[in-house]
Amino acid sequence: MIVDSFDNKSEAKINPKLKENAPIVDACIVTFSNIIEKYVLENYNCKQIGQFKFVTGITPIYQINYNDKKFAFYKTYVGAPACVGTIEDTLSEIKTDKYIVFGGCGCLNKEITHGKVMIPTEAYRDEGTSYHYAPASDYIRVKNADIVAKFMEENGIPFVKGKTWTTDSFYRETVNNFEKHKADGCISVEMECSGIQAMCDFRNINLYIFFTSGDLLDAPKWNRRHKEGELTGTQHDSGHFDIALELADYVTD
Repeated sequence: MIVDSFDNKSEAKINPKLKENAPIVDACIVTFSNIIEKYVLENYNCKQIGQFKFVTGITPIYQINYNDKKFAFYKTYVGAPACVGTIEDTLSEIKTDKYIVFGGCGCLNKEITHGKVMIPTEAYRDEGTSYHYAPASDYIRVKNADIVAKFMEENGIPFVKGKTWTTDSFYRETVNNFEKHKADGCISVEMECSGIQAMCDFRNINLYIFFTSGDLLDAPKWNRRHKEGELTGTQHDSGHFDIALELADYVTD
């Protein structure tokens, strides 16, 4: 069974291997948004310092200098397998032990304000990737949630903490599953958190993750909660990159 997939008794056939000339950076910032990637390239002095290849093409890794620090930045793919795979690939291209990941999520509680930063404290493992990096359990603890929350509080950024539900299949977020996870205390649903945290624990990497509240599931009918092309308060809001950059600065002091 998939929940029995974790094997720490034998070596993996393929492993990331850091290149001899891999640049050292203070942290790596990861986005899912092509619009935010475009914003960063247009508004920051970026230079390419690495890349990795998927069958879909080449993904560049950039460097941004900020407050006398060096931060890597790249756009990842949606879903735990691809997102975890890209972080694993960066372990060959750059040297760092801190990753700041931010993206959108579905909201499971209508009392949560649209656009408020959501900080996961635990992630329900309704995906397959994490079971290859950690022993089976219902939840995995998001270890640095308190650090992220402290940063938000000190900077006056509205936020809420709570459990998240990580799923592989957003088209199968059924009513019964929604009600079960909401009753269990989950305030958000997304597709990567439990997989990323399990991988980071396995590789001894520090993960700092936050979400932007997007569509609303806690309603009689699914609600996108934003108009077509609207960016403010969504996962494409460039202001959330600015938050991620300041968070990277904060955790590397």
